[in-house]
Amino acid sequence: MIVVAITGASGVIYGIRLLEVLKELKIKNSLVISDAAKTVIKSETDWEIEDIIKLADSYYEFDDLTASINSGSFKFDSLVIVPCSMKTLSSIANGYGDNTITRVADVSLKQRRPTVIVPRETPLRTAHIRNMLTLSQEGAIILPAMPGFYSEHDSVDDQINFIVGKILDSLNIENNLFKRWE
Repeated sequence: MIVVAITGASGVIYGIRLLEVLKELKIKNSLVISDAAKTVIKSETDWEIEDIIKLADSYYEFDDLTASINSGSFKFDSLVIVPCSMKTLSSIANGYGDNTITRVADVSLKQRRPTVIVPRETPLRTAHIRNMLTLSQEGAIILPAMPGFYSEHDSVDDQINFIVGKILDSLNIENNLFKRWE
């Protein structure tokens, strides 16, 4: 089971598309959406929050520190935070588990489970880079939302699929979401 967390950074469509693909591939997932992400979803997409939640097998509230995914004894295979705001990144890097997303990230890292973080910010401050380095040193995969143009994108959807395909690649999940280098 993959835990998917969507935070309040621009690029929420990456998280939504990941949920669609996981559903298509019949891979169980759990979902957490931050309060800020709900605001961004409304401004960047035509999606209704309820419809996004329906893509997941289970859903946890952002402020539920008693959620089962916040326990190291709860079994999940990996965590993807997509997109990951710099606030969330900083909280995780500094061990500040004050909500469901930062707490499940703490659990994922301390249990050495694959943790993919997709930061969505530009330009980056030195503090952002340090926080990414800290998480990388702890085993997280830092996967910035930077499409590769060698796959001949024809549309924004192609660029979204490229990033989602790279996320799946990081988790060793077979996919054909983008044209691979030949």
